[in-house]
Amino acid sequence: MNVTSHAVVLPGDDIDTDQIIPARFLKGTRKTGLGEHLFADWPAFRRHERGARILVTGHNFGCGSSREHAPWALVDWGFRAVIARSFADIFRQNATKNGLLPVALPEAACVRLELALQANPALPVTVDLASERVSLPDAGWIAFSIDPFAKHCLLNGLDELSYILTFSDRITAHEQR
Repeated sequence: MNVTSHAVVLPGDDIDTDQIIPARFLKGTRKTGLGEHLFADWPAFRRHERGARILVTGHNFGCGSSREHAPWALVDWGFRAVIARSFADIFRQNATKNGLLPVALPEAACVRLELALQANPALPVTVDLASERVSLPDAGWIAFSIDPFAKHCLLNGLDELSYILTFSDRITAHEQR
C-alpha cells in the first residue's frame, strides 16, 4: 500500500467515532454510503476537496465507541491513511481490518507535517506502508511502525477471514487426516 495525495488537516484531539460518523446515520450494516455523512456536524470539513486520500489529525483519534462504521465512512469518503499523534486501540484495529492505514507519528513529526501542509495545502504526501515511512517533498522521511500482521494484511488486501482462507489447502488436509 503506497498512498500519495494531498492531505486534509483536521486539527483537534479526542475526535471520537460519533464525530467521525454521527449515530443518526448508522441505519445499516453496509460499508458504502457512509462517506457522505463523514464529519456531518463539522461544516468546515465538508468544504474540503473529496480527492484527498490522507487525513492528518491529533491525539487519540477514533476514541469513544467501538463502532466499525467510523473507518467504513473514512474509506467510503476516499481516505486510505490517517496520520495522527495517537489512535484509540479499537479504532486502530477496526481501521486495519477495513483497509485504512492508521499511521501514528511523534508530536514533532506531526507538527512538521502540519506546518508544511499549512504553507502549501496541495503538497503531496506519500505514505509508504512497505517501508513504513511518510515522506514530504524536500522534507525527508518520517518513520512509523505498524503491527506486522496488520501490515501483511494491508499490503495484500486481506481481511482476517481472507487471510485464513489462504491456508485452505492446509485446513482441508488437516480435516482429511
